[in-house]
Amino acid sequence: MISAKEASDIVMSKIFDWGKEIVPVSSCYGKVLREDVFADRDFPPYDRVTMDGIAVKADDFIGGRREFEVIGMQTAGEEQKTLAGEGSAMEIMTGAILPKDADAVVRYEDIEILSDGEKKIARLHLDALASWKNVHKKGTDRKKGDCLIRAGRVLSASDVAVLATVGKDEVQVSRMPKVAIISTGDELVEVGQTPLSHQIRMSNSVMIQTKLNELGVPNSRIHLRDDYDELVNKIEDILDSHDVLILSGGVSKGKADYVPEVLHELKVKKLFHRVAQRPGKPFWFGEKEGKKFVFALPGNPVSTFMCFVVYFLPWLRASLKAEPDHGMVAVLNDNFKFRPDLTYFLQVDARINEEGVLLAMPKEGGGSGDLSNLVRSNGFLELPPDRLEFEKGDRFKIHLFRNS
Repeated sequence: MISAKEASDIVMSKIFDWGKEIVPVSSCYGKVLREDVFADRDFPPYDRVTMDGIAVKADDFIGGRREFEVIGMQTAGEEQKTLAGEGSAMEIMTGAILPKDADAVVRYEDIEILSDGEKKIARLHLDALASWKNVHKKGTDRKKGDCLIRAGRVLSASDVAVLATVGKDEVQVSRMPKVAIISTGDELVEVGQTPLSHQIRMSNSVMIQTKLNELGVPNSRIHLRDDYDELVNKIEDILDSHDVLILSGGVSKGKADYVPEVLHELKVKKLFHRVAQRPGKPFWFGEKEGKKFVFALPGNPVSTFMCFVVYFLPWLRASLKAEPDHGMVAVLNDNFKFRPDLTYFLQVDARINEEGVLLAMPKEGGGSGDLSNLVRSNGFLELPPDRLEFEKGDRFKIHLFRNS
């Protein structure tokens, strides 16, 4: 049996690159960017007006002028116009290019529009006016050629907006692996079935599939009986058609726990089996020919989910060449005791208090089979094996699995 740190180190030593692919910008959300993205022109690309009002030359105001003749209008999307000369102004809309010879905008709230015969006069009611007032100057955010997004970013909606504004209708991202989610056990029935008294509905595989779907990872969900020959034949075929296998169940010491033996027969190299942790002690991890990877997780739902969150998801992120995730720490919000010499992944409800500190309230539940307790929790607090007592105020690494 190895430590949780050793298990994590072994898993992370086996990151694998499935290559790159080109996808439409409309389909890249949540994927990992595999190219640097540069500004194709200045940001903003012109002197952009930020208020509705009139465009004027500031020196006219500084010289004492308070009334300006309005000689036209510049709207957003129109080509740049030019002021008529000293004392002239032009009505202007937010987002429009600043007219030539103008260098300031006075908002409508600070002017009064008067009529003088056929002329339209704007009378200004303000004490001072500086050049570039209410103007977002060309190139003040970024210059043409500046790097806007580095490779490795997990693309968010705001990133997609930047890709669109620089004309990236297609983008290079990490290719996702094809994952098989395999649940084993004769006691399992499909979600829509009514289980008999000795049966339960599948939840582990649905739980994992939901998260993979959220990440955009192509996957298949498969149920196999506790039959050695069936496991050998079916898993062999699944290995041929998938990059990664995530199994739930069949890895402990029961007489029907065939998974480790089956994987050995299929020449999947065991890298470890059994980790000094709770939950999830029977966790098995291996590879085949350096390009197929198997995460065989314990069947109890909390164990399955913890191993998936703590080991599989960081491995997937690293394999996809995402920016390093340096992790988070939370403050234990209550005293806690744990006796066995194991790393304990304590279920907690973590919340940010008024001082901006992430506090973790223990939510022990009924053990690794208590699936419903995950609803009361949003993370696993990693308690080290070298202590028996953990005091309120101590800080530990936290593995969040939802944000609320």
